[in-house]
Amino acid sequence: MTSPTIESLEKLIGTPRDGALLRYSLGNEWLKAGDAAAAAAQLREAVIRDPAYSAAWRLLGRALAATGDQAQALEAWRKGIAAARARGDKQAEKEMTVFARRIEKKRPA
Repeated sequence: MTSPTIESLEKLIGTPRDGALLRYSLGNEWLKAGDAAAAAAQLREAVIRDPAYSAAWRLLGRALAATGDQAQALEAWRKGIAAARARGDKQAEKEMTVFARRIEKKRPA
C-alpha cells in the first residue's frame, strides 16, 4: 500500500515538474515505506537526471544496501563521493566514505 505522499508525487511523473528532485523525493518516500527496490529505481532516475546530486547518490547507496546488493551500493557511494567532491559537499563525502569503508571491510580479501 502506498502513502498519500507517494501517490501525490507519482502523479507528477511525466509532467514539467519531473526531475531529479521529484525522483529523489519519491525514492526517499519509498525507502521510508520499506520498499528499497522501488526507492532504488527512483533514485537511479534521480542520478541519471543530475549526476552531481550527491544526496541522491547517498540515498541510492542506502536503498541498494537495504536490498542486499552491497556491490551496487558501494558503486553508488563511490560515484557519490566523486560528485560530492566536485561540488564541495564535504559532509556528504564524509558520510559516503564511511558507508563505503564499512562494505569494503566486510568483503572477502
